[in-house]
Amino acid sequence: MKYLLGIDFGGGASKVTLLSEKGQIIAENTVEYPTYHPSPDACEQAPSDWLKALCENTTAVLEKSGIDASDIAAIAIDSATHTSLVCDENFVPLRNAIHWTDTRSRAEAQELDKQYGDEIMSKTYHRPSTIWSQAQILWIKNNERDIFSKIKYIFFEKDYIRYFLTGVYATDYIEAEGSMLYNCNKQKWDASLCAMAGITTDMLPPLVKPTDIIGSVTPDAAEKTKLAVGTPVICGTTDTVLEVFASGAVNKGDVTVKLATAGRICVITDKPYPDRHLVNYSHIAEGLWYPGTATKAAASSYRWYRDTFGGDYKELDAGAESVPLGAQGMYFHPYLNGELTPYGEPSLCGSFTGVRSTHEKAHFTRAVLEGVAYSLLDNKNYLDSLGIDYNKRATVIGGGAKGKLWRQIVADMLGIELIVTESSDSSLGSAMLAGVAVGIFDSPSDAAEKCVKQVSVTTPIKENTEKYAELFKNYKRIADALLPIYQER
Repeated sequence: MKYLLGIDFGGGASKVTLLSEKGQIIAENTVEYPTYHPSPDACEQAPSDWLKALCENTTAVLEKSGIDASDIAAIAIDSATHTSLVCDENFVPLRNAIHWTDTRSRAEAQELDKQYGDEIMSKTYHRPSTIWSQAQILWIKNNERDIFSKIKYIFFEKDYIRYFLTGVYATDYIEAEGSMLYNCNKQKWDASLCAMAGITTDMLPPLVKPTDIIGSVTPDAAEKTKLAVGTPVICGTTDTVLEVFASGAVNKGDVTVKLATAGRICVITDKPYPDRHLVNYSHIAEGLWYPGTATKAAASSYRWYRDTFGGDYKELDAGAESVPLGAQGMYFHPYLNGELTPYGEPSLCGSFTGVRSTHEKAHFTRAVLEGVAYSLLDNKNYLDSLGIDYNKRATVIGGGAKGKLWRQIVADMLGIELIVTESSDSSLGSAMLAGVAVGIFDSPSDAAEKCVKQVSVTTPIKENTEKYAELFKNYKRIADALLPIYQER
């Protein structure tokens, strides 16, 4: 029996999934790591934390499964998109990685938009903002000149972790699409886009396909990870496309609703939809794309709430379930790191409003769950305004999808059925992708057919959908009223 190992690095944790050649999940393991906030608008991660999590995860999954590491046919890694890491001539990190939720590059993004917005949009299908690597790198140039002067190589998160395993410097074209340094029309790094950030194309990795085998596990990495020397490692790609893949969304019109660090609604299409408030990426299935909306802090809002106010998710969910729909007038806006769709505004802040002395902790919890769902409804409404056709059933993906109450709230809020699969984790998608790369699966569709297993369906309650539609009006009024106050800060 041969196995496939998928390794995901998300917003706050790494997860590994060991998959059999028959499409069965054999073992999983998760290791959390911190995000650092050296200033209120900063979000950074330490590459040493990534590598520590990698080694703990691979060791644990091998122990859990009891398999021989030499039976792993291939490994793939994915991570959150456009989280860049600058390194010196020896590939040594010069500073922590800047996570895509970091908003320090507001001024740089605004200047890029003012000077080059149309050119950038035509080449990358996106407008400049703080989430893209281009603005982040320009921020380093403007604020950390000593570090900037030493940059020789620029990694993206999964590529640095894979470099640790293989010693090979490379990235895939889907990851490149998220950098704002890549010309989507010509499918190559763009010298003009790089110059806007003060860098050159030779600082960026060679481009390959997500399924390309780019190296194998080195003896040094094998000793630290307990993986077998020589195990093939494919390039891999970004976490969201592999979550989409792991959900079985491989056909035009398929939809996913994501409740992970970020929240997203993605539709599988046969072309990109360039728009200021959409994120456009290629699908791993040839000729397809998965444009989607995005809210910055979905499951990360709930994690922030848990870490700040205490409790565990099971206890918090039980409290929220005892509170009636609407949290008795309390609203939470999940703009902890600004917001994307439909605002594109990094200055927005999170807030609890409508708080009264009769409210208890359970009301705050319910408000957080509903607040993220309101934000997803805001996303859906924007998507609908563009006239993109999609199925009326969606697969719900991400860690937040495990919560029965939250799934019901989101289904009610959006008014659509949510399909739950055995696993929609991007680490499963990575393992499936590794199987496609080495021929265990014939195609992405074959992998989805063999590996994706539906578990349940959450059906919206029509009465609740109607109530939320009315409450959503106040959610929008509050957000719009607070926006100019935050913009003045």
